[in-house]
Amino acid sequence: MSRKHVVFKKISRDKSLAVYLAKRDFVDHCDHVDPVDGVVVIDPVQLKGKKVYVMLSCTFRYGRQDMEVMGVAFRRDLFVVTRQVYPELQDKAKLTHTKSQERLLKKLGDNAFPFFFEFPDNLPCSVALQPGPNDEGKKCAVEFEVKAFCAENQNEKIEKQSSVRLSIRKIQFSAESSQVVPVAETTFEFLMSEKPLHVKLSLPKETFYHGEPIKTNVEITNSSSRNVKDISLSVEQVTNIVLYSNDKYVKSVAKEETRDGVPTGTSLKQEYTLYPLLDHNKDRRGLALDGRLKHEDTNLASSSVVKEEVLKEVQGILVFYKVVLRMIASGTVGSSEVSLELPFKLMHPKPEPAKEGESDDMVFEEFKRVYLKGVIGDDDESPTEA
Repeated sequence: MSRKHVVFKKISRDKSLAVYLAKRDFVDHCDHVDPVDGVVVIDPVQLKGKKVYVMLSCTFRYGRQDMEVMGVAFRRDLFVVTRQVYPELQDKAKLTHTKSQERLLKKLGDNAFPFFFEFPDNLPCSVALQPGPNDEGKKCAVEFEVKAFCAENQNEKIEKQSSVRLSIRKIQFSAESSQVVPVAETTFEFLMSEKPLHVKLSLPKETFYHGEPIKTNVEITNSSSRNVKDISLSVEQVTNIVLYSNDKYVKSVAKEETRDGVPTGTSLKQEYTLYPLLDHNKDRRGLALDGRLKHEDTNLASSSVVKEEVLKEVQGILVFYKVVLRMIASGTVGSSEVSLELPFKLMHPKPEPAKEGESDDMVFEEFKRVYLKGVIGDDDESPTEA
């Protein structure tokens, strides 16, 4: 039995045009990014002589759309490109780049026209800060959108009834597995203690996948005169807003608190397991997620991978992860907290490459919020729509 090929569609209110996309997630493979390829179907009667354009945009948004400070809106277009689709400026054959476009054009008829965009190398991936339970409106996010519209020219005001907006995501999978084994170790010296406290923290690998348990190895050699107690470990998500504000958010997304201790003159070698999952943090305001989808359809944001030649400020939002080991060292002259940090990467596993042309059995699904649970509605849809 052949596998069905799902194609997502969205139609403008006045039925003048419809957009068809074979996927909503586009992968950054580090050396290249999946292109945005789709098809627009037009109704020449409804167009009334107007042209049809398709736009691909990447926007950084900080705060609600209507929020301004001293007249400056907290929004910046990081990338915008617009192309005329109809009347076509080239032959359809020259504008058709993929087999999915070929199949769609064949199925949708003479009023179907292809469009194709390639992402530049310096764009970030989709990321959004999770709103709180009572938050409304669009929040801090890096968003990607495909917009098709009818107009006399591409610079005139776009009418909502003759346009289509589709939120897409640019996501990143892990590169080939690294042989690096992350290790952090240090020595703590205390007042009135002749010998030190030695702490070592290690992970079995550098990159973990979403949903995978993180096994953390702790080695403590306590030669000091202090007693070590209340050992705890946590996975912390560090989110840097590098455009506009330079804000930094540190959120614990997994924690293991123990009553383990290491009395003076003894040692400890122990493995602890941590589970950084969105399921355990669904109501945490300000947590970074992979794009604007929530809960069932998304996960904690993947670690940011910034190419050497790209300015960090252009990325808008950067996300990193680290394991933090904390403990209390108590003695006759008081107690102090000691800690050790170890960075790692949290990402998606690299999937098996898709086989082009595997099936001609296409199934069309509406590109609506009902299929993207938790996504904030487009401007032409109610944000409270079920």
